[in-house]
Amino acid sequence: MLTPHRRFNPRAVAVSVAVAVAHAAFVAVIAVAAQEEAGRAPSAAPKEVLSVAEARTRTPGTMVMVDGSVTVPSGAFKSGTSDEGFAMQDASGGIYVRTAANLSLRLRQQVRVIGLLADSSGQLILVPTDGRSVNARGRGTNIRAESIPTGRVNETTEGRLVRVTGTITKPIGNDLPYGFRIFINDGSGEIQAFVYVSTGVDVSGFRPGQRVSVTGFSGQYNDHYEIIPRFQTDIRRSR
Repeated sequence: MLTPHRRFNPRAVAVSVAVAVAHAAFVAVIAVAAQEEAGRAPSAAPKEVLSVAEARTRTPGTMVMVDGSVTVPSGAFKSGTSDEGFAMQDASGGIYVRTAANLSLRLRQQVRVIGLLADSSGQLILVPTDGRSVNARGRGTNIRAESIPTGRVNETTEGRLVRVTGTITKPIGNDLPYGFRIFINDGSGEIQAFVYVSTGVDVSGFRPGQRVSVTGFSGQYNDHYEIIPRFQTDIRRSR
């Protein structure tokens, strides 16, 4: 199933590398079957590295190869995504990479990923094709969050690291065991920041009327867009 998300309970058991390979192989079979049913030939192994932005223009089920710097560490979002994945970004764009095993990737590591594009609750993600399809390649670029209005968090920013500053408009929403919802508006439109429990971010000190700056991964869940913080320092009081 390509869309486990925070409406389903996360798996409580540790996942081995063997399971990760099996999961990726299963996804590959499903993607090939879908392509054949649609009358298209299965995607061939990619021969060139695409920019993330170019890869994002391809249809789900396409196999792509991309390089980028890690912007979300392995497993940071697992309380909501039910996986141990990470996010990566290059100069053109970003994307979430779903993995069953925790690959212990850290912020700013450079990685190359070969995988199948897939839709996960409206968000485009990348699923590695096997256990050797994610390769760490040393120190990567320091990706800086783009500061944008709250009303501009949308499809064009999906996968990127972004920052918004605005006023908390509602009481903090409890969506445990997945996380918490914080609604922010700078006058251009309200946006939700979804704080996954697995990040360890404490939201108890925040309340309506406070002005805050939130940095995080620009994501999508079904019909709405959101910012997903990674660390405690991603949510700060602002003047």
